[in-house]
Amino acid sequence: MTVAVKHLTHFINGQEVEGKSGRFGDVYNPTTGEVIAQVPLATAQETREAIAFAQKAFPQWRDTSVAKRASIVMKFRNLLAANMETLLTIICTESGKTKEDARGEITRGLESVDLAIGAPHLTKGEYSVNVGGQINAYSAKYPLGVVAAISPFNFPIMVPLAQTSMAVAVGNAVILKASEKVPMTALFVSQLWKEAGLPDGIWTVVNGDKDAVNELLENKDVHAISFVGSTPVAKYIYETGAKHGKRVTALGGGKNNMVVMPDADLEQVANSFIGAAYGAASQRCMAISTIMPVGKETGDRLVAILKEKINALKVGSYEEADTDFGPVISAQSKEMVVKAINHAEAQGATVVCDGRQNEMVNEQGFFVGPTLLDHITTDMDIFEQEVFGPARNIVRVASLDEAIALINSQELANGVTIFTNDGAAARKFTTEVDVGMLGVNVPIPIPVGYHNFAGFKGSRFGEGHMFGPDQARFFTKTKTISERWLEPTEKTTSTFAFPSNE
Repeated sequence: MTVAVKHLTHFINGQEVEGKSGRFGDVYNPTTGEVIAQVPLATAQETREAIAFAQKAFPQWRDTSVAKRASIVMKFRNLLAANMETLLTIICTESGKTKEDARGEITRGLESVDLAIGAPHLTKGEYSVNVGGQINAYSAKYPLGVVAAISPFNFPIMVPLAQTSMAVAVGNAVILKASEKVPMTALFVSQLWKEAGLPDGIWTVVNGDKDAVNELLENKDVHAISFVGSTPVAKYIYETGAKHGKRVTALGGGKNNMVVMPDADLEQVANSFIGAAYGAASQRCMAISTIMPVGKETGDRLVAILKEKINALKVGSYEEADTDFGPVISAQSKEMVVKAINHAEAQGATVVCDGRQNEMVNEQGFFVGPTLLDHITTDMDIFEQEVFGPARNIVRVASLDEAIALINSQELANGVTIFTNDGAAARKFTTEVDVGMLGVNVPIPIPVGYHNFAGFKGSRFGEGHMFGPDQARFFTKTKTISERWLEPTEKTTSTFAFPSNE
């Protein structure tokens, strides 16, 4: 049966707009391997036109009361919840996620919208009376203008909502450049913003590749960039955007480690690791890449438990209720994951569970089975390399100090967690590990939407955050005003001394 290929558009100035470039990207259903849509890839000129519409719409939205803006965000939030089933279908179709995983993603995305509803509180200024000479001083936060978000394929809705909800709520005009691999979710969300009453031009989706991205980075009318993706691209986004005078937060990849102390409950550890490591086919920047058992006995026992549980996982379609995880996003991704497994084995890794032998690998979809590699050493490429697919590692260590040293030696520092019943070990770990997000006896240390999210070192460029109250600060600028009102009979004289509060 031939699948009808959808013809997608951009969303500009409140309307679906046909692409003009003549260039299109194929959108796949990763579960079947079929092309389900074609997405237009915008030229720099098309992107400039979208920016111009957003720039024109911005003043009206900036001047809209904070209460009115919050009410529109609230309506948008309610529409997201009401359209949960439609969103599930779109996300599963274009990303291959299971419905359970997609539902969790939407729920976490709603946390960002919930926080944005509270933007009036987060953007309150400060006021001081009579700081000197009957002068009052106060600060006020104002939106930046046109801002842009560049989002990844692995979270079609959670990351875009985290990048944009607060930006809209505090009064900016937002341009989203969604991943060309998963554009349908962003286009559907555009319709919900319109239905919620957001003025035309305040929400824009420009589909595209590097041409569109470079225009967003270089255009003088775009004042801030929020990016989530791989570390090399995050570095490029940060350097290019900063060069053009923009405020930039660029989140990159992660090589997230789970340390297992000898006193931990290994059954609990194994269950926690499997979900955190293989969920969404391991295509999460916060997925656990490496498990580090402390001591030989801990490692041997843990490997035996993991082997049995991992070999029982079911890889398949989101339409099957008992599927644990689905395919990776593309044929290229599948090829890269298998190549990484082959290379690690050639460098001396022990293949405990071999996803290359999974029955789904030979299907038309982009499937790779769960793979576990033991005896990974620091001289193997996969020790440092982020594999965006279900190939996970075991690095055996002799002590907690060794684990901390190995973690701190890595370039990527997104998330890390420890499983232990020893409070002193947990305190030592959280104090000494140089990583942005830490967990103690939790599988994935991703913060809730009202706490800041960001890694260290090669996992984050720029000082902005995703999620949390720092979003309100990132997407606003602060004016500080000093004012004095003269009495009708008050006289002033010139003074050449530097102003002071004496």
